[in-house]
Amino acid sequence: MIRNPFHLVEYSPWPLTGSLGAMFLTVGMVSWFHNHGMITMMIGLFLVLMTMFQWWRDVIRESTFQGYHTMKVSLGMRMGMVLFITSEVCFFVAFFWAYFHSSLAPNTEIGACWPPIYVNPLNPFQIPLLNTAILLASGVTVTWAHHSLMHGNHSETTQSMALTIILGMYFTFLQAEEYLEAPFSISDSIYGSTFFVATGFHGLHVMIGSLFLLVCLMRIVTHHFSTNHHFGFEAAAWYWHFVDVVWLILYTCIYWWGS
Repeated sequence: MIRNPFHLVEYSPWPLTGSLGAMFLTVGMVSWFHNHGMITMMIGLFLVLMTMFQWWRDVIRESTFQGYHTMKVSLGMRMGMVLFITSEVCFFVAFFWAYFHSSLAPNTEIGACWPPIYVNPLNPFQIPLLNTAILLASGVTVTWAHHSLMHGNHSETTQSMALTIILGMYFTFLQAEEYLEAPFSISDSIYGSTFFVATGFHGLHVMIGSLFLLVCLMRIVTHHFSTNHHFGFEAAAWYWHFVDVVWLILYTCIYWWGS
């Protein structure tokens, strides 16, 4: 039997359950927003979480125990991650486009000024500045974890990854506090809409990235990664650095310049 360097995946139910979970979650959230109960949303959330757990389990088996992730497969995964992050860049470009379209030439309905005359923006040198320092520090710790992993230092890799996850969770907590104390809402003209949509989606990416890193930490603790074969970790680190860069642009353009 001739083995080829490419991995031909087997039939999997997880794309189907994932799409059904996303559909139920979306419909359920809309129903919940209109006070029709949470049952549909909870079913969707359960399906999404189950799909994540099962699909990650299968990928870990393929890479760690079955040896299907050859150099050719890893190269394909790297290209896939690059394309995914490129699509995420386009995703956030749309929000910045909407923000600058409204802020550089504000119309008369919002007072012909930015921020609108009736909106009291957040102070960029309080919680937003602290969150900037937290995310920059988390970028340093995840880089520390990567170098420790490449040098085979298991204890430092574990410690720096745990610290990165703690910083990400602290960022999320502070952003939630900021939202609760904000003097304006998402319904306060185009300013509120662009602010909460852009920063809210970034916060969602921070939570997804923290979960990504948590899975990598669990794999590090169980010795799934080697010094030269750890693309799962590299993908998480790339994603986290992307989140860092987006936040720096958000802070500069929306929090600081926009205030």
